[in-house]
Amino acid sequence: MLIQWNSLAPTAQMDALARPAMADSAALTATVKDIIDDVATRGDEAVLSMTAKFDGVELASLALSKTLIEAGIATLDDTIKTSINVAFANITAFHEAQRPQDVQLTTQPGVDCELKHVPIEAVGLYIPGGTAPLPSTVLMLGATAQVAGCPRKVLCSPPNAHGSLAPEILYAASLCGINEIYLCGGAQAIAALALGTDTIGKVNKIFGPGNSFVTEAKQQVSLLPAGPAIDMPAGPSEVLVLADQFADADFVASDLLSQAEHGKDSQAILVTESLAFAQAVQVAVTEQLATLSRCDIATHAMQHARYIVTESIEQAIEVSNEYAPEHLIVQVRDTDAALASLTNAGSIFVGAWSPESAGDYASGTNHVLPTYGYSRHYSSLGLLDFMRRYTVQTLSKEGLAELGPHIMNLANAEGLDAHRQAVAIRLAKLNQHETL
Repeated sequence: MLIQWNSLAPTAQMDALARPAMADSAALTATVKDIIDDVATRGDEAVLSMTAKFDGVELASLALSKTLIEAGIATLDDTIKTSINVAFANITAFHEAQRPQDVQLTTQPGVDCELKHVPIEAVGLYIPGGTAPLPSTVLMLGATAQVAGCPRKVLCSPPNAHGSLAPEILYAASLCGINEIYLCGGAQAIAALALGTDTIGKVNKIFGPGNSFVTEAKQQVSLLPAGPAIDMPAGPSEVLVLADQFADADFVASDLLSQAEHGKDSQAILVTESLAFAQAVQVAVTEQLATLSRCDIATHAMQHARYIVTESIEQAIEVSNEYAPEHLIVQVRDTDAALASLTNAGSIFVGAWSPESAGDYASGTNHVLPTYGYSRHYSSLGLLDFMRRYTVQTLSKEGLAELGPHIMNLANAEGLDAHRQAVAIRLAKLNQHETL
């Protein structure tokens, strides 16, 4: 759809930036709740029966054996191994650079405060199945968890017809030090990770993308008493390309389509100040669509694409900030000025030679990103998501003697007598010892 931005009323402009509706029906909520309850009651038996029902695979065990893992990896071509190795090295290096520094500070004499960081003990890494294996997601989650030092890394993914996983996934998992791999997907896998079964030990936090059932299950288990944390809310994948008249229409079309082929509900948007350029991109999209193996999926997604023409690049930036895309591709001459004004995006790809595919696979940045406008207040996945921080404080006698009266004054102001008393008793004994 070609849109002249200034011809629209404000409400119509907001409609033009609307995402495909996420499935949030009462039926979905109830179905996922039933799945979670079933796993809570029957454990492995429930997960195995749902794997047979939804994935069409009868399994004797959820755990993928070391023998099958090694056999799968042995079939992998050295060429793809090399590419996975390169991606792993770049992702590891970028996330190593994010390692946080602990803080130790004396806020006043005798009062020492510390901030410490430790890895989350057990993390669940969900890797979708569906129409394509996703070793890249294994790397994004697994390499980051490995750098963080998480002791348990648990991978769940739906089995293929042979009762295993793609060799690319298995090899990527081996690089990341993942030695717990389970053959299950969907809401039942999320429930197993959250609640634990006889085979799958429960985890503290769950990561990874998935369909509407997976997304709903993550939301529901995160609300359970003592339930796990989750990485972020998720919706369909999306890209916004910000381009001026000097950009390459073929490049922009390829970027729109690389996102559209993810799924029929993916969204691709071009925002430009040039009507002629927008029309050129439309032509290039039509030409390139015919060459894609996932042409049907991409074609369906591109039916909902937006080609938005603004009066200026400055106005185009305003549109981008309002949309807050998961992926933002910037192909304008003055990239420095554009970057200075862009505020909301999950990940930004700058210049003609920076396709979104680079971040999806191998540049080093993480491709697990906030979608559906959540980039206004959520960040791209990073090392700190696999860690937790806590504080330590140590007060000496002298420190409490100096700070104690202020603590008691504040406790009095809040009417919390026991808080005041915890300080007053100590100060009284301290004064008693000093007078002896």
